[in-house]
Amino acid sequence: MTITATRFAQKGAVIVVTLWTVILLTILVTVIAGQIRLSSRAAFFHQEELGEWANVISAINQAEMELMLERMPRPPESIDDLNEINRNPFFRFNGQELELHYPQAEGITVRIYDHGGKINLREIGRPRMRSLLEKKLGEDADDQIDELIAAWGDWVDLNDNPGINGAENEYYENLGTPFTQRNGKLETVEEILHIRGFDEVFADVDLDAAFTLYTDDELINLNLATVEAMQLLPGLDDELIAEILAFREQNEFRGNGDVAQIVPAENMAELRPWLNSRRTTSFYTIMAYKKLVQEVDPFEDDALQPDITTTAFAETVQITSFNDSPRVLKINPYQSIPQRPVIRVEDGFLQ
Repeated sequence: MTITATRFAQKGAVIVVTLWTVILLTILVTVIAGQIRLSSRAAFFHQEELGEWANVISAINQAEMELMLERMPRPPESIDDLNEINRNPFFRFNGQELELHYPQAEGITVRIYDHGGKINLREIGRPRMRSLLEKKLGEDADDQIDELIAAWGDWVDLNDNPGINGAENEYYENLGTPFTQRNGKLETVEEILHIRGFDEVFADVDLDAAFTLYTDDELINLNLATVEAMQLLPGLDDELIAEILAFREQNEFRGNGDVAQIVPAENMAELRPWLNSRRTTSFYTIMAYKKLVQEVDPFEDDALQPDITTTAFAETVQITSFNDSPRVLKINPYQSIPQRPVIRVEDGFLQ
């Protein structure tokens, strides 16, 4: 009996060990399988992201080609649309969503911004800077504006002698995070925030959308202007900006007379010194990204699907001719996209 009991106990122990081994192997196999599934999903999404990235870079290159193609002479027989003859093809590069001659991948959006639609911080003079500050702060803030203009003048001049109410190196070197001022023209649009007082004035402005450093003129073309730039211009409010955007969907401003049909005379007196409705430049910011759209009620007949993407791969280039490679000036993989209002032309309003 003792031997039988012992053997029975041994068999029971073997069964228990075997069961535990099976359980442990099952757990191990389950964990390994889970890791394999996780790795395969990660590899899938990584491959998907790489594919999207390749499509975005491809779209950037296609947009460069688009800008070069526009500079090629076109044979007269290729133009059979009177509207095409009457409209400047370069005015397409105002930030609207584009269909390129060499189509981009499905789901990839391309926008091109001519810098003729932005305010030039390297060329702007004190009178125009004052008018921008008056638009932001109101004409009653004369003392504050005087101090800002003095600080601006000391930043861009070539000497270290502070003007009246100005700020030179002594001021900036005594800040919590000290630095040396430029004493010359700005090198980045963000630099304006380093000038005494300007960080408070322009804290809510998308600087890349409103300003440029790359042109050689102070004037702006409303056919190309960004919303952010127009919001800073004297004489314009949101309602007038909406009308300008709606107008240029189907037409183009050929001169100040066309602008005056939209902008009242009093406002036009402030705005006119800023305008050149025929001006284009050789400097462009190209943006490409995978579009994300806001879900809407599918049962709404007039349902819109606004583009809600906030950042894009951006490349700023200079295009001088159709047979020279673009000169790349700046790359930002995560640049904020300027405002993209959805315009219902038939209704005559902006959404």
